[in-house]
Amino acid sequence: MALLATVAWVYVIRAAGRMHAPDQMAMPMPVAWGVQELAALFTMWAVMMIAMMLPSAAPMILLFAAANRTRRIHGRPVVSTAVFTAGYLLAWSVYSAVAALAQLALHDAALLSPMMTSATPALGGTLLIAAGVYQWTALKRTCLAHCRSPLTFLSSEWREGRLGALRMGATHGTYCVGCCWALMALLFVAGVMNLLWVAAIAGFVLVEKLVPGGEWVGRLAGAALVGWGGWVLLWRGS
Repeated sequence: MALLATVAWVYVIRAAGRMHAPDQMAMPMPVAWGVQELAALFTMWAVMMIAMMLPSAAPMILLFAAANRTRRIHGRPVVSTAVFTAGYLLAWSVYSAVAALAQLALHDAALLSPMMTSATPALGGTLLIAAGVYQWTALKRTCLAHCRSPLTFLSSEWREGRLGALRMGATHGTYCVGCCWALMALLFVAGVMNLLWVAAIAGFVLVEKLVPGGEWVGRLAGAALVGWGGWVLLWRGS
């Protein structure tokens, strides 16, 4: 798991470096998108989600591995932790596909700059406000509660066999997507491959899920995002 996260971060760092290289700065985004370009865009998002989300999923994955060790000691069937992890990443792969298509749509509407940042205050401000408001919704609280309680999740959602483990991982991943999708959409504000922005969001997700009182940190951040978005709309948009 650590190796997978490390490889993903190396990819993100190298991709960000290539994008901000002097000889790449003036390169326009492709006018026509084909299967190859969409596949590359999906890969970028998928690997970035692995880098950002796998560390915060570590407690759940490690607890699943520990449960399997206990089951092995008692002679009960076990399933590779990799199957559970694959289910988790499957949920984020679906999100990555949606994000790639959203980026394509924003590009076609001329709402993204060549550096994949918001090209208009309206888009940036709206995304900030939407992410901030979502931090206070019941759906956010429900999904975050599941992410913060791995033992409760395993106790209530345990399924036998490989298919069961895959389903468990996908279910947990779906809760994580429900918890963090709006925060990930903020990548369109300051740059999809803005390394500082990527690291900041990943760090915030880690705090929100693992630190005591993280849910209140998330709500306070939501209020700040709403204020920031309002400033962008009112001042930068004027």
